[in-house]
Amino acid sequence: MEGRRAAGLLAGIVMGAMLTTQMGPVIRVAIPSMYGLEGLAAGWVAHLFHSVVLGVAFAGLATAVGVGESTGRAAAFGVGYGVVLWVVLAAVVMPIWLSAVGSPANPPLPNFDPESLVGHVVYGLVLGVAFPSLRDL
Repeated sequence: MEGRRAAGLLAGIVMGAMLTTQMGPVIRVAIPSMYGLEGLAAGWVAHLFHSVVLGVAFAGLATAVGVGESTGRAAAFGVGYGVVLWVVLAAVVMPIWLSAVGSPANPPLPNFDPESLVGHVVYGLVLGVAFPSLRDL
């Protein structure tokens, strides 16, 4: 189980660095305000929590469909997983959630932001590449 969390954490760190440098308001305002918090540190904590949970879900799916042992197949599956996360969670769930909690972040619904897509694809790719190596830790 540790390896599954480690892969999600590693992918989350890479994506979080991208968010911080390319989409600062997302990690400083939008993500922490989902939980009534504010600031970069709170955004990082929430983002990494999401990354680990979604990494464990990826590990279960990758294992169930039989792609968890091949780095190439897991990487391709990870890219697809990242796209699905972007469409469902970033483009639809997050704007609804932010609206429901009265967040100062007010993205459109749906929020098909191409920079966010790149971040989610990178998350999935790193997750897919890391998982086969880290899964048995």
